[in-house]
Amino acid sequence: MRKHALLVVLCCLLGACADGDHEELRQWMAENTKDLRGNVPKLPEVKPYEPVPYEQEGQMDPFRPGKIEPESKYRQGSGKGGGLQPDFEARDLRNSLLEKYPLESLRMIGFLNVNKQPMAVVQVEDKVKQVKVGDYMGLDFGVVTRVSENEIQLRELIQDSAGDWSERKSSLYLQTKEGSNK
Repeated sequence: MRKHALLVVLCCLLGACADGDHEELRQWMAENTKDLRGNVPKLPEVKPYEPVPYEQEGQMDPFRPGKIEPESKYRQGSGKGGGLQPDFEARDLRNSLLEKYPLESLRMIGFLNVNKQPMAVVQVEDKVKQVKVGDYMGLDFGVVTRVSENEIQLRELIQDSAGDWSERKSSLYLQTKEGSNK
């Protein structure tokens, strides 16, 4: 019984707190919100779609395969080339073994000095060839520009996607052991 009496008193106290008049709070809310209005900007006017015609006169066709790859190996590229044009016919006439392999598959395995002319010994698969300045190597029209005891220096001609030719310098280093560079 005592618990019930205590519970009734507690509920009355809580009810008295909740039953109070909150007129000050209501007045403050009314004063601070009287000038507030929702202000949403208008949506911009939707313009109708106007298609633009593709006129190809005087412009390069972006879908032509020759833009990425030359049409034929004798065409010599679609770009200006800057004067650097490889001689495809001379390459066919040379028919050099070392021009049939990429430079990465060639190995310099030795150096010779024959009649005061430096020569390098190059191995490709199971074949061995001597190389001197002016000889051609690799798939990128590489011409040997210098031979030293440790290195063969080459100047290669490479073609970019637009068909222009440019020079690139490459080197082939002496291999001391199977698969290792000196």
